[in-house]
Amino acid sequence: MKIVRLSRRQRLLANCAPISEERMNDRAMRAAVFCARGSHEFAHQQSFDRAVATLVRNVPVPPEIEEWFSSENLVPRSKWKWKMAKNPAVLAVAIALAVIAGVFVLQFLEHRHDFPGAEAARKLLMAAASTRSVLLDPVRTDAGALGDLFFMKHQLEHYDVPPEFADFRTLGCRVFDDDEGHRVAQIWVIEKGMQFFLFPAERNAKTGAALSFSGWRHVEQEGWTGVVQERNGVCFMAALHGREKDLTPYVSKTKE
Repeated sequence: MKIVRLSRRQRLLANCAPISEERMNDRAMRAAVFCARGSHEFAHQQSFDRAVATLVRNVPVPPEIEEWFSSENLVPRSKWKWKMAKNPAVLAVAIALAVIAGVFVLQFLEHRHDFPGAEAARKLLMAAASTRSVLLDPVRTDAGALGDLFFMKHQLEHYDVPPEFADFRTLGCRVFDDDEGHRVAQIWVIEKGMQFFLFPAERNAKTGAALSFSGWRHVEQEGWTGVVQERNGVCFMAALHGREKDLTPYVSKTKE
């Protein structure tokens, strides 16, 4: 027999190795047995294990003991009991799952009528809530006349107010960049403290084409409501602090 040097881990694995290598499913165990195979210590251990296994097999089992193993279901399976539902851990998991499901349902209901540019419109509703009149350049004219101003002063093409809101008298306006670097025109009008926003329509990530939609679309955010329309790659939104019904009289019957 040759002298084999094994690590402590390999020695422990070799000492508890099964007699038959067919039952070795562990890779580390197989590696340890392979290294220890030529050692006297391992051969002696295997011989001893085989002798003990043969002795155990030849020991007769008394009939009264054999009856204990006649049934396959030696360990009864645990059954669900309603008392388990009262366990605090089970209740906590159930409540957490219910809350998560509720959040998903709420988000689905809020965004089921979304349209291209809805997320940008919601952000602008938040901007409307925080805007003060001192931030705007004072301009008193019809809202429909500002399209020429935006084009000549800021080179913003198609930033035109739709006919439904073109006759509203303005208090001021400004042009600013949103958090994504898009040019946004904001107009403040006298009518119910309403604000108008003109901003680029959402575009296809692959082709760069504007994602158009028809009619008027409705959005809400933190007590503010807006109606949005897309034309020529530019979205127009009329926003006010209130509900959808407050804007309904101003838009056409084709609203969706």
